Amino acid sequence: MSYSFDNISILKDKKRVFPIMGEIHYSRVPQAEWKERLLKMKAGGVTIVSAYVIWIHHEEIEGEYDWSGNRNLRAFMECVRDCGMKMLLRIGPWSHGEVRNGGFPDWLLHKDFEPRTNDEKYFEVVKKWYTKIFEQVNGFIANPSDQFTQDNPIIGVQIENEYGHCGGLYEKQSGEAHMQRLQKIAKECGFNVALYTATGWGGAWTGGMLPVMGGYCDAPWDQRVTEIEASGNYTFTHERNDHNIGSDHGFGYGITFDLNKFPYLTAELGGGLQVTSHRRTIATAKDIAAVALSKLGSGVNLLGFYMYTGGTNPEGKLTTLQESRATGYLNDLPVKSYDFRAAVREFGQVSDTLRELKLFSYFTAEWGSDLCALPAEIPCEIKPDDFVSLRYSFRTDKKRGYIFVNNYVRHQKMAEHKNLELKSPDSKTIFPKINVQSGEFFFFPFNMSYGKTFVKTATVTPFTKIGTNNEIYVFYKRENDSADSNFFDFSERGNEKLLVLSKKDALNAWKNSDGRLIITDGDSNVIEDTNSKIEISTRSNDSIFVYPDFEKVPAGFKKIGVENKNAAVDLDEVLFAKYEPVENLQKSCEELVFEKKSAENGSVSYKIDLSGCIETLRKKSVSKNLADIFVKIAYTGNTANLYEIKDGKRRLILDNFYLGEDYPWEIGLKRFIDSKIDFANLELEILPLKKDAEIYIEKWPDFSGGEIAELHSIMTSFEFSYIIEE
Repeated sequence: MSYSFDNISILKDKKRVFPIMGEIHYSRVPQAEWKERLLKMKAGGVTIVSAYVIWIHHEEIEGEYDWSGNRNLRAFMECVRDCGMKMLLRIGPWSHGEVRNGGFPDWLLHKDFEPRTNDEKYFEVVKKWYTKIFEQVNGFIANPSDQFTQDNPIIGVQIENEYGHCGGLYEKQSGEAHMQRLQKIAKECGFNVALYTATGWGGAWTGGMLPVMGGYCDAPWDQRVTEIEASGNYTFTHERNDHNIGSDHGFGYGITFDLNKFPYLTAELGGGLQVTSHRRTIATAKDIAAVALSKLGSGVNLLGFYMYTGGTNPEGKLTTLQESRATGYLNDLPVKSYDFRAAVREFGQVSDTLRELKLFSYFTAEWGSDLCALPAEIPCEIKPDDFVSLRYSFRTDKKRGYIFVNNYVRHQKMAEHKNLELKSPDSKTIFPKINVQSGEFFFFPFNMSYGKTFVKTATVTPFTKIGTNNEIYVFYKRENDSADSNFFDFSERGNEKLLVLSKKDALNAWKNSDGRLIITDGDSNVIEDTNSKIEISTRSNDSIFVYPDFEKVPAGFKKIGVENKNAAVDLDEVLFAKYEPVENLQKSCEELVFEKKSAENGSVSYKIDLSGCIETLRKKSVSKNLADIFVKIAYTGNTANLYEIKDGKRRLILDNFYLGEDYPWEIGLKRFIDSKIDFANLELEILPLKKDAEIYIEKWPDFSGGEIAELHSIMTSFEFSYIIEE
């Protein structure tokens, strides 16, 4: 299995592939949770894992390397391999990643040379660091010249990050030379890989390596505390640059590489947004998914999301490890939380973002290689602040393809388009008239074959194929389409079964390796181990729907019938088996009590006892299927900090930035089962939110005085897990 690329796409064994890439920082996730996180990413359709090796996490004290616990890179690589995924390793040396000093250890900044320059002393230190990384990953690299190593997970390495845009050398000759020298050092240390990548936005230097681009729905690093201009990432455009990435360092302009030589790939589409102290932007699932669709329609042939799963900053030996203004950076980040509001959240919660992005990843898994060869054709590039004109594009070879429509821009009311008649670029293929409402985004096929069925036009979106022989082609309809809508215009109709799901069912559908589709509710998710063991996690008692049916009724469930899930009344009947959990499981505990301890300088502290919840988890006293307990803390204030009180001293366990009353702080307790934390003696501190604070909050709370710090409630909810083995 070998990887390469041409000017169109990545190639796997010389055939086009459309990967989905997702970022996880192993050092920000407990080692015990790695496998579960990776399998959730895989369930979301991620095929390539990307991760920074963050220097300060491993060599905070010069010469003392820490590869233990959450920092055990070698163990993480084993986990990636065992989960059957590929890897792009981002080896820096500078990473940014909202880390102290951008990932540089403090001691490096006190040397007699300037980091990120062409000083030989700097290169010597980098070579030592690269050598230490290679020692950890040796044996996991897919060497393109060695057929016996090509099944190893590491297929690529990213060198540096935003070099020449966010720091580094800004002059072209010296900047390109720096990147080329780092690549040379990486090769000398043993990193002989198929793909060497470099971030290409903002005028960054790439050193001739494969450029990867980015795009976020907003900019929490922006220094303004107001609503900012609409993002250009919601437009269909041939421009690959995102001017707002790294805008705290200065707005970036220009592309430094030849667009004709490299495919359009992304590594940093915002899978969420990490809030800063001054700018608390809430990235919703649709905010993120509409950007991804806009990139698909603009010709992207790799969707790479940063972050795909959030985490928690590890303990520092000398300092806290988050980015902060105290270290010369422009943004204050939480000391602990790196939740990022990602597809998979800080404590492993599967978010609506993963469900939305899964619609694209399931599609590209089936039809992505064909999509790669279809260039983008954009009839008119709409300006970001034009909320009236229809935004649309094509991926087409002039005969067949897809039309992409985006009528969604974050926080904007878009013009509605009634009785819209969409046409192919040559106007020979005309779609049925549709209404496009504000907030909609979708894509439709035209002149495409599904087996022996030839679809001239369709007003539904291809999703995946299911069945033991992939014999059923699955589509989904727009949220507001009725069941009697005319979804297909066939030129030829073969014997293939066509299934049209509702948008809700598609969002909650999970495909397994054997072609089985499991449809859950919005509080559940499904992962599959490498030995085909299925795990269903849920916070509800709702039914699941399965096709093809299980060979036998799985433990913990009862079968209660079948249901036709086809939303197209004039198409094939597809009967899904319907199951319910046997146990009548509790959805939540009682509200937890708390005791107010003190109030000083506007802040308040409360004594919290979570020992009962921890004991319930340990003993599984509620159910043998109990997997986690989530604590939901509703408060109003600037920030909240959870401390352990021991010997009269406070130790910070977790923290949170207030986002608004609709977004309480949620903590998962599973990771603490084996910890030595005294959960009977916790203190919750809430710092006051001042009415005149220079902070961007999307929805400010109502309070009468000049400031507020108040705890409203602490609720708990149970998550249950069922293992299905056939």
